[in-house]
Amino acid sequence: MRTVMNPPNPFESQHRDLLEPAPHVPLQMFEDATRDILSRNDSPDLPFRWSLNPYRGCFHACVYCYARRTHEYWGFGAGTDFESKIMVKREAPALLSRMFEKPTWKGELILFSGNTDCYQPLEASLALTRSCLAVCAEYRNPVGIITKGVLVLRDVDILCRLQEEASVRVYFSIPFSDDEVARKVEPHAPSSRKRFEAMATLANAGIPTGISLSPIIPGLNDEDVPNLLARAKQAGAVEAVATLLRLSGPVEPVFVERMTAAFPDRIAKVMNRIRDVRGGAISESAFFERHRGVGPYWSIIEQLFEVSRRKAGLSAMCDVAIPDTFRRPGIGQTVLF
Repeated sequence: MRTVMNPPNPFESQHRDLLEPAPHVPLQMFEDATRDILSRNDSPDLPFRWSLNPYRGCFHACVYCYARRTHEYWGFGAGTDFESKIMVKREAPALLSRMFEKPTWKGELILFSGNTDCYQPLEASLALTRSCLAVCAEYRNPVGIITKGVLVLRDVDILCRLQEEASVRVYFSIPFSDDEVARKVEPHAPSSRKRFEAMATLANAGIPTGISLSPIIPGLNDEDVPNLLARAKQAGAVEAVATLLRLSGPVEPVFVERMTAAFPDRIAKVMNRIRDVRGGAISESAFFERHRGVGPYWSIIEQLFEVSRRKAGLSAMCDVAIPDTFRRPGIGQTVLF
């Protein structure tokens, strides 16, 4: 994939403009010394309170990723830096164990990949996600996962244990049915076909799975909705969700530049459709409005999703009761004395 620019970082006092084409940038790994492994979500329109991200930045390099802007907080850029400079939280499993030992922790659901994918390629060698899942299994803490990575299959043994002793659900992010299109928008993510195969494997192992058709990019993948939902049902999914594209802050210039290069004949239509469903704007940041659009064209997309979801026999993603399974290791034996 061609290396592209980073938008100016508002947290830095200066930035550089290249006078020549940007060089190809190798993957770099940085140590993240954070001491708080769980991120608290206070957004009222998201169905979880706690998320765990073993990595900052993501090699999948999805052009639309809303998490790009968070890379600027650490002095990096939201463009090429986001997928080439990955911050690694090596102490994540130990920090999670320490969190679980606090009397204030009561066993709430933890979502893996609330920000960047917990099963991006570095996970194959570092296994931080696997180690954190093992901690959750040891403490019988409920887990949710959203990923594009088929590496999740490596951890089917831990997922089965979580399903038996606590609760787990795995959502696959699959917004494109055409692998050629997907490769241009999600250049380093596994193909849609491989993601559906991974979904089927987990479903056959008894792990509840769902599909996230996020983001919906009007004019590009909205027509994929029926096919994706039908394939998800065939692969054993039980739930489906979809959200509209968000292009907040520096995500917009990255998206526009890369989409223009990948789809020169369609970019004008895509941008016009985005403005159409955003009431003339490019993005929306208000809670309960940022994940959905407005106007007739968005109503058509919503209806297409709902009709296709019901036809496929998939449930809408909704809040479910979290089982009270959390236990600290050894507590059963302790109370006997």
